[in-house]
Amino acid sequence: MAIRSERKSDFDAIGAVHRAAFGGDHGGTVAELVDALRRDDPTALSLVSDEADAVVGHVMFSRALLDAPRKPVAVQSLSPLAVAPEWQRGGIGSALVRAGLRQLDERGVPLVFLEGDPRYYSRLGFSPAGAHDFRKPSLRIPDAAFQVVRLSAYEPWMTGTFVYSDTFWQHDCVGLREPISDEKGTE
Repeated sequence: MAIRSERKSDFDAIGAVHRAAFGGDHGGTVAELVDALRRDDPTALSLVSDEADAVVGHVMFSRALLDAPRKPVAVQSLSPLAVAPEWQRGGIGSALVRAGLRQLDERGVPLVFLEGDPRYYSRLGFSPAGAHDFRKPSLRIPDAAFQVVRLSAYEPWMTGTFVYSDTFWQHDCVGLREPISDEKGTE
């Protein structure tokens, strides 16, 4: 599998991967989030996986902050990660995350945070962030889903509250929302 930085010519294919992987309205929201993050953070690390000359997977790491007692710390957020449904369970997502973490470590990024399934991300070095004295940015994030990986530049004084960029808030992509019910109170 070939992993490389995204190109402008990949943008439509990346959006299609997210729409297919996340499905429904949420897939469209995630695709819009990716476009907005590109505009908001030109230094974001955005990697794709190519198979048979087609984009089949995508991961994005973008700027965020850790509000540490000593001073704010520039960190990264891993979001989103998607693999086209027909290519899932083949190691593409894991390879994309590992490649991104290597590059971020080389850049001197100390911490990478995410919201996700701990069964999946623990295999990639992530662990519950709360266990390392990090506070989540929203109570709507399940404790188990709030995860972190500490890279080489991490120092023990780096604790505090994780802060997403405004783009995540503007697209309502932080934590879980309660299901919307109709007027009768059913879902």
